[in-house]
Amino acid sequence: MLTLFNRQAGAALRMLLLMTVVLGLVYPPAVWAVAHVPGLSAQAEGSIIHDGDGTPVGSALIGIDPVAADPAHDPYFHTRPSASAQDVLGPGDPSTSGGSNKGGFDEDLLAAVEQRREAIAQREGVPPDQVPPDAVTASGSGVDPHISPEYAQLQVPRVARVTGLSEERVRELVAASTRHAVLGIFGTDGVNVTELNLAIAR
Repeated sequence: MLTLFNRQAGAALRMLLLMTVVLGLVYPPAVWAVAHVPGLSAQAEGSIIHDGDGTPVGSALIGIDPVAADPAHDPYFHTRPSASAQDVLGPGDPSTSGGSNKGGFDEDLLAAVEQRREAIAQREGVPPDQVPPDAVTASGSGVDPHISPEYAQLQVPRVARVTGLSEERVRELVAASTRHAVLGIFGTDGVNVTELNLAIAR
């Protein structure tokens, strides 16, 4: 009986030592090395966006709705609304990520959608029925940096007018910040607002 116990205890100890070496000493550096293979390192480090001089200025994975100093002369492209925003449009609180969890028949949500539609239509100078759905509905995370190409195109005339850039140039920058569906079928086309606003600022 004691011999059986000794064998089992010895096997358990050897397995403990082996797994400690493999999972504690070998596995973490291996994962780090794979994550820093060329082509993967940017994603592994948080998809940080750098300015021209190498200064980190944001992440391509996080979109925070910018606030114009003068709302009448708003030079920014705007993200989707955030459920954490105090105002109907934003900006949201990036430290509180998440959706509202309200259903499609919730009266407060429907009222907020209509308020957003009216506010965006007024800001962009278009009829409310031209405001695309993603402009008035919050993303699941509340910090989604992507908007639909339709919402980006809606904002082009205002941004061009306020910044002094031509509409053609702004549309080129929109196109440069657009990520297309993989193979044309997986996912949807999206415009990264964080990257786009930085390109406009440059």
